[in-house]
Amino acid sequence: MRDLMGMMGKMKEMQAKMEKLQEEIAAVEVEGVSGGGMVTVRMTGKGEMLGIKVDPSLLSADEAEMLEDLIVAAHRDAKDRAEEKAQEMTKELTAGLPIPPGMKLPF
Repeated sequence: MRDLMGMMGKMKEMQAKMEKLQEEIAAVEVEGVSGGGMVTVRMTGKGEMLGIKVDPSLLSADEAEMLEDLIVAAHRDAKDRAEEKAQEMTKELTAGLPIPPGMKLPF
């Protein structure tokens, strides 16, 4: 019975740590770039876009399609960086826990 109570305490502690981790991930800011730095997208660790910078040379009518593609690529880059950062932060928290491979945290 004592082991069960100890396990319950550890579960509550882990839940509190996971909630704090989710808050920290949401506060992380990452940048994604494309076109050799011609387009930059800033976003949070939770995927909320904060801003976008576009090189003025791309702001002509005949460059519209390329600009659209570069924005999508920069957003994808920022999203990938945010996911990598979240995985790093989660890995630090869950070090030593028997979590099945491929299980994504936080839930």
